[in-house]
Amino acid sequence: MKQGLLRWHPCRFSTVPPPSIFTFPCPTPLRKFNRTVTAISATLDSVNAEQLTARERRQMRNERRESRAYNWREEVEERLIKKPKKRYTSWTEELNLDNLALLGPQWWVVRVSRVSGQDTAQRLARSLVLNFPDMEFKVYAPAVQVRRKLKNGSISVKPKPLFPGCVFLKCVLNKELHDFIRECDGVGGFIGSKVGNTKRQINRPKPVSVDDMEAIFKQAKEEQEKSDQAFEEEQQAEGIVNDEKASTGSVVDPIRKGRSRKVSKLPLTRVNNKITPGSTVRVISGTFAEFTGSLKKLDRKTGKATVGFTLFGKESLVELDVNEIVAETN
Repeated sequence: MKQGLLRWHPCRFSTVPPPSIFTFPCPTPLRKFNRTVTAISATLDSVNAEQLTARERRQMRNERRESRAYNWREEVEERLIKKPKKRYTSWTEELNLDNLALLGPQWWVVRVSRVSGQDTAQRLARSLVLNFPDMEFKVYAPAVQVRRKLKNGSISVKPKPLFPGCVFLKCVLNKELHDFIRECDGVGGFIGSKVGNTKRQINRPKPVSVDDMEAIFKQAKEEQEKSDQAFEEEQQAEGIVNDEKASTGSVVDPIRKGRSRKVSKLPLTRVNNKITPGSTVRVISGTFAEFTGSLKKLDRKTGKATVGFTLFGKESLVELDVNEIVAETN
């Protein structure tokens, strides 16, 4: 019998003999040949490590996956836990505005007049306090307080709305409150979207997200800082100009421009202590010259006197300057 070199195969239980490099005749039956291969494989297994079964290799593979830093299973489970379940509502449930209370306190946008938005916000707040004393709410009309210096030296402050025609309301909204706000004077309703079907549709209010409200607060703060800074720079520039005028010797006329009030040129010596309320006085100048009447009221600080004249059988009150009347002597 000729001997040949056989190639080793990792599968010990294979019924097909491994291919050999040299072919040789095999007079023995297949069973004897398998016995010989089994003996050779046993000697090779004794040299190398023992082979693992399929179950052991699967367990090792699962352990290697679990030992990795990135575990995709845990991430998917966390997403499924955090993600809220989508709730499908019918059109009849969308028409029920009482379901808005399930959202809790939210910011809503109320449409008002672009001209009188600040006054409408104040009226709305007073109405809610009177009719819903136990409810917590906030009314916010973002505006910039613009300061300006007038010609007479006083400073005027006027609000400039950032979002004309919009007032933000934070509350727990339901149908009763929704209908009450819509009936308030100057309110045009809520900003939202239409829901329902062809038979019936309503405007369902849509809440404003927290991120959007934070952006609005930030924008209002920045605009207010810019306005204050511009006013301060204007005041500083005006102060520098006034200092230059004072250094050059120019005189600033303090008299205001406009319609001057007519002041009587009569001497003030005519005003004496004899003129008292209830006494009879005579007008010496003006429209009612040479008229005689009864002094009803006298204001020495402003220099005004109220005199009653009898005209056509009726007493008429006329306000005159104290320099235009004198006490009537019998």
